[in-house]
Amino acid sequence: MPIARLVILTLLALAAFAGNSLLCRAALAHTRIDAASFSTLRLLSGALMLWLLVRLRNGQQAGQGNWLSALALFAYAIGFSFSYRQLPAAAGALILFGAVQTTMIGYAFWRGEQFRLAQLAGLFLAGGGLISLLLPGLSAPPLYGAVLMLGAGIAWGVYSLRGKSGGDPLRVSAGNFMRTVPMALALSLTLINDAQFDPAGYTYAVLSGALASGVGYAIWYTALPFLKSSTAATVQLSVPVIAAMGGILFLDEVLTLRLIAASLAILGGIAIVLLTARR
Repeated sequence: MPIARLVILTLLALAAFAGNSLLCRAALAHTRIDAASFSTLRLLSGALMLWLLVRLRNGQQAGQGNWLSALALFAYAIGFSFSYRQLPAAAGALILFGAVQTTMIGYAFWRGEQFRLAQLAGLFLAGGGLISLLLPGLSAPPLYGAVLMLGAGIAWGVYSLRGKSGGDPLRVSAGNFMRTVPMALALSLTLINDAQFDPAGYTYAVLSGALASGVGYAIWYTALPFLKSSTAATVQLSVPVIAAMGGILFLDEVLTLRLIAASLAILGGIAIVLLTARR
């Protein structure tokens, strides 16, 4: 693949990942849509888009995936949506990314992978950044929303680990998204009394599912085979930064000193782990 095309695809995918945080926060903070309805529409539109992309690519139905991975995906989507009722986009994206990477790195450590001293230092730095962000204080994010986002990040880390050897990633994602639809519908029916109809909120949810998730994953999986694994992991450090910039530009959010310091610790610590592993 030509380098220019690879760079463009990678940037588009990263923007889509950050766009999920911006769309979810915009919907839940500035429209009347409820979190359960947002999650259901996001998962449903994501499943339809991924199914369509798989059919267009090879003419086969997306019958891959499994229920355990789908459950992890569902847990991520629910924690993600409900947490953004309280969290700003920047803090949510940072907590999510830190939890995902810590889960995956921690799993490798638990499995007996040998870590260098610098990697351990980076891991402790990232963990310390997460803890400092959540400590009580005037500029601390709401604890309830932060805990939900931590759970979402752990669930996404589990989902990512389960998907490492699951076959074609686009087909697997399509199958898992489809399996989450009945779960999401059941949740929406359970919380039907809290449902709020809002055309703008519904539009944000569909854009999050179809474009930021479905098309975003398709673009990422197109670029991924041409990226070194360490490069792919490292460039994802930019996702919380893009989300923070988008929150400032489009949602009138303000960056606090606490968030900046926590970002440097979390992203810097994870970068140390990844780059040291690469060497």
